[in-house]
Amino acid sequence: MLTFEQKLEVIEAFPELTRKEVSMKRVNFQFEESLYDKKNVVYHLHPNGNGFVFVGDLPHYEADSRGLVNIRDFSESQLRSIIADSIDYLGQEPEPPYDKRWTNREGEKLDLVYEEPFWNIYTGKNLEESFGTFDDAEDYLLDQGFSERK
Repeated sequence: MLTFEQKLEVIEAFPELTRKEVSMKRVNFQFEESLYDKKNVVYHLHPNGNGFVFVGDLPHYEADSRGLVNIRDFSESQLRSIIADSIDYLGQEPEPPYDKRWTNREGEKLDLVYEEPFWNIYTGKNLEESFGTFDDAEDYLLDQGFSERK
């Protein structure tokens, strides 16, 4: 386990983070350039070595319901990696919602729209089918003779 001072050294190597002192000798580090209301990357780093890093819903981390991962037992490389991932996460625009028109040889048109958590296929304003994954929706459209319109 890294000491508090070692964790500070790693965190302070990220020039895009701003240190903010909080209660009980804890420290937060914020990413002021965040594209979201959320700015804390490192949350409540304590002199005992405990603290958290915000990762939101990044799939390769086991975060709590607030999107935080406890970094108490992280190595230096793990800490660098998770902080870099957090900054990337907060600094990137979310992918726009998927909404593409698919057509078949007869000129019929269907729209495939991602409406969390479903992939819905519409004929005009009418819902034709709904799927749990993009792959299932795509398979259906291809089986029906449709292709994505570029």
